[in-house]
Amino acid sequence: MSTLKFNLYKIWVAGAVISSTISFAQTSVIAQIKKNPKAPFSYAELSVKEGGKWEGDKYIGGTFKNVQELTIPAAHTDHSTYIRYEGIGLENNQIGYRLYLDWRNATDIFGKKINMLVLPEVGQDGFESYHHDAPWGQDVLKSGRTIGVGSYGRYDEQNDYVETFKIVKNTTAKVVNEKDQSSATIDYKGWKTWGDAVDLQSKLTIFNKDRFVKVDLNLSNTLSGLCTGIVAIKNIPLKQGISKNKKWAYMATYGNQTETKKEDNLGMAIFYPLESFDKYVKTKSTHTVVFKKTKNVSYYFLGAWSLEPNGLTTEESFYQDLEKKLDILDKNNQL
Repeated sequence: MSTLKFNLYKIWVAGAVISSTISFAQTSVIAQIKKNPKAPFSYAELSVKEGGKWEGDKYIGGTFKNVQELTIPAAHTDHSTYIRYEGIGLENNQIGYRLYLDWRNATDIFGKKINMLVLPEVGQDGFESYHHDAPWGQDVLKSGRTIGVGSYGRYDEQNDYVETFKIVKNTTAKVVNEKDQSSATIDYKGWKTWGDAVDLQSKLTIFNKDRFVKVDLNLSNTLSGLCTGIVAIKNIPLKQGISKNKKWAYMATYGNQTETKKEDNLGMAIFYPLESFDKYVKTKSTHTVVFKKTKNVSYYFLGAWSLEPNGLTTEESFYQDLEKKLDILDKNNQL
């Protein structure tokens, strides 16, 4: 992708600040990937409606346009139909993810049956379309009222649940596409759970290889209870592993835990540094890794759908893959 910098100007739309852009920068990324559609790629996307209007917490009318930066409107919440597929998208040849840009702050999985770019078309033909089987694949994870896989929140020990982002002064999101990786950076100002509010910046990076996403969390002040996790599906066991030198660990699930209503399987995993680990907690709905009181932490998450082309089709191959990654982390401290 060209390294030219483009001057961006701001448009104020119904309380949102949008950097003007399907922008050449964004369209050129899509065009470049489509020139050689089966070559390794990474892609980050943010798409919102314009030309419509807000009626309460619903955005009525308008058409979707890709942007690179967005300040979330005050009226926006879940199912507002303002942001295409409700959040930021991350994708490579093997898998896609979305992180809801509302109070849920969950990470969801788009399972892919083809190894070409699909996100620019997802959700264009209707808000619910990606929940159903399509030639490209579909949304495969039912995250419910959890953080899905690999998202973040704060563990409330007193009430035994993970608090998400119900109270935030404002949220700004930005996507960047580079040669070998793509990322989404989200700034949450005034995130309040209990006690004093803090600012949190998260950066989610997907690479032009494999299925994993790296998550970097940075807080304005130290915070206890910062956590990540995996939605706990009934009758699906949790497995855990620790690297040889006890530097990294993972927790993972594997089985028929999708919402496709098919005989398919899904594996999900979190890799986390043991120096940051406080405890594991199983809430009613989430396998949770709670971090020590901290200002920053980095970890990885991934999903692996059995219907991917040349994917990990068995539980054995899934856990073999996790063990290989654990060894790499043990040696290099990064994937």
